[in-house]
Amino acid sequence: MNFVRKIEGETIPADAATRRGWIRPLLMLSVPAVLLAVGLFFWLTSGRTVSTENAQVIAHVVSVAPEISGRITDVYVTENQRVKKGDLLYRIDPQPFRIALMQAEAALGTARLQISEMRSGYSSKVADIGAKVSDLELAKENFARQSELLARGFTTRARFDEARAQLTAAESQRDVASADAETARAMLGRSGNGGHPQVEAAEAAVAKARLDLARTEIRAPIGGVVSQTDRLAPGAMAMLMLGNISIVGGGQPWIEANFKETQLAKIRPGQRAEITIDAIPGRTFKAHVTGIGAGTGSEFSVLPAQNATGNWVKVTQRVPVRLGFDELPDRSLVSGWSAHVTVHVKN
Repeated sequence: MNFVRKIEGETIPADAATRRGWIRPLLMLSVPAVLLAVGLFFWLTSGRTVSTENAQVIAHVVSVAPEISGRITDVYVTENQRVKKGDLLYRIDPQPFRIALMQAEAALGTARLQISEMRSGYSSKVADIGAKVSDLELAKENFARQSELLARGFTTRARFDEARAQLTAAESQRDVASADAETARAMLGRSGNGGHPQVEAAEAAVAKARLDLARTEIRAPIGGVVSQTDRLAPGAMAMLMLGNISIVGGGQPWIEANFKETQLAKIRPGQRAEITIDAIPGRTFKAHVTGIGAGTGSEFSVLPAQNATGNWVKVTQRVPVRLGFDELPDRSLVSGWSAHVTVHVKN
């Protein structure tokens, strides 16, 4: 039998009133229970991961700069063209360097000819020493003869003095010839490499000229994608060691995540991570920590902070952490793309 109860002037069946009576306490208890469950979940799972949005895709980027200066004559690549290591990128006018090579080769020939003449001169001076030695021996014999005749009284004092003067002159001529030969021999002296310094210098000039001529062809130092080709144009000047084209390396890229220093306490190399890339929405890529930077970003800036000046303000620093992909997306990654990184510091 259903009973009817009146609540605040409203007539309600007894069973409905009973249900309303226990639903209200249940609702009042469920809200704290849900809050407690959520809190317990966050308490149990907190501290297991650290994450940052200050991350980007990094790839090897090589700035290609000529090792000589000259006018560009030909360009063989276009923007975003893929090249292999050793491919010809552009050419600098080789004619001035061909002329320089011819001049260096001519100077080398002249140096070799001069050395040949010096060797002939040295041989001649050595032969001259032999002639002067023969004259000296003859002068010695004549002087000895005149000395003996003078002692016997069979010659005059004048002839004796003449023989003595001839001996002195012969000795002087022999000494001069020896000195000339020694000078010629010194000029033919060898360097530590076993060759004549003058010839070696000319050979070095030839090698340098050949190298400069070869450097008129600028080739790709690595394989990858060509960028910034707008700086190249036939007729433009290429300046020594001034980069005018870049190649983004075709090797495997990596992620550089700049974590706050307060987040580094539990990060270790080898820990697994997840990466999302802004340019590839809806995809998560597995990765792992490969290394932690040895210095903060400010330490490697052009003007690092000088905390000893007295104007020091404590600022939380960021340290680069490198992560390697365990799986790569099915499309090429662009160096500089923004990413979000989550590292699992507790397994």
